[in-house]
Amino acid sequence: MTMRIPLAAPDITEAEIEAVTAVLRTSQLSFGPELEAFERALAEYHGVDHAVAVSSGTAGLHLALLVLGVGKGDEVIVPSFAFIAVANAVIQVNATPVFAEIDPVSLNLDPASVVQAITPHTRAILVVHTFGVPAEMDALEAIARRHGLAILEDACEAPGARFGERHADRRVGSFGDLAVLGFYPNKQLTTGEGGAVLCREWAYARRLRSLRNQGRSSDRDPSADAERGSPYSSGWLDHSEVGYNYRLAEMACALGRVQLNRLDEMLAMREAAAKRYNELLADIPGLDRPPMELPRRVISWFVYAVRLPIDVSRERVQSELAGLGIATGRYFPPIHLQSIWLGQASAAGSLPVTETVAPRMLALPFFNRIAPDQQREVVDALKHACSKG
Repeated sequence: MTMRIPLAAPDITEAEIEAVTAVLRTSQLSFGPELEAFERALAEYHGVDHAVAVSSGTAGLHLALLVLGVGKGDEVIVPSFAFIAVANAVIQVNATPVFAEIDPVSLNLDPASVVQAITPHTRAILVVHTFGVPAEMDALEAIARRHGLAILEDACEAPGARFGERHADRRVGSFGDLAVLGFYPNKQLTTGEGGAVLCREWAYARRLRSLRNQGRSSDRDPSADAERGSPYSSGWLDHSEVGYNYRLAEMACALGRVQLNRLDEMLAMREAAAKRYNELLADIPGLDRPPMELPRRVISWFVYAVRLPIDVSRERVQSELAGLGIATGRYFPPIHLQSIWLGQASAAGSLPVTETVAPRMLALPFFNRIAPDQQREVVDALKHACSKG
């Protein structure tokens, strides 16, 4: 069923269309100048030395864990209140996810729970900046240093978010040993499908580029070498390790480059929409709105998710709004309670906050150009549904 008011919608302008069309008028649809330009722009925007574009955020998580040396016998601390890719990627490198508790306000990893989750087998902390709210990076970095652990940031939901004291803050993605971005169509910045890994170390970047391209010794386009002679002598068919096809096409990079140029403008639009929701929803009894501000944090608004009153059925609310053509989303079913994960991972004790918060969360329609009239319609429908209990 097509919804009149969708949950998310990409913001594509003529500038993006022209950039993608320009690529299609060339003969180079992969490993061309748009890839290089997009990677340079991502690195500069985040204040890091290197960005390596890949086919998805999930691919980025997979490669980042491999580059960090995480493997069989290792444990990685992750939140259970997150998109399932964070746990899938850990399993894909033959390691074990260990679920830690979240903070009830920010919905990010609770540093105290992370400490409790550490064992002699812990190798890394996978920090998710949930819903675009920066995690408590200073505390998590201190824990990692004290225990000799790597930090991998999942910033897929948080491009442009910042953490730190005023005038000394930094964009998320610049804190960890490696950081991953995702550019799915529901994200603040999209390339259709796609992602990137950010890092400071040249050796990390070099290996990421090899792994994304079948483990090739050279990350060059063979057509460029073919102009000077045989592509078989260029290193294109020389492989140094087992790799993957996690490349990102030139069209996607062109789209992403223009989107990145517009990112701060788009984030301002999303913040304005979040503020409108916050005002419109103020008088629904028992409904908890997301925090508009948190100390030392600049939020990058990925979704606008409320916590329904305790006595209100989320399933009934979703069904009622869907009947009116209004899309909503369940963010996030706890990973450790999903049937496929039972017995495959462990939790650092019980996760009462995760298990209490998750069943109440409901994401409302939220995108750059959502109109005030659409938001009022959503809120009116939600009020009516909540009044029924």
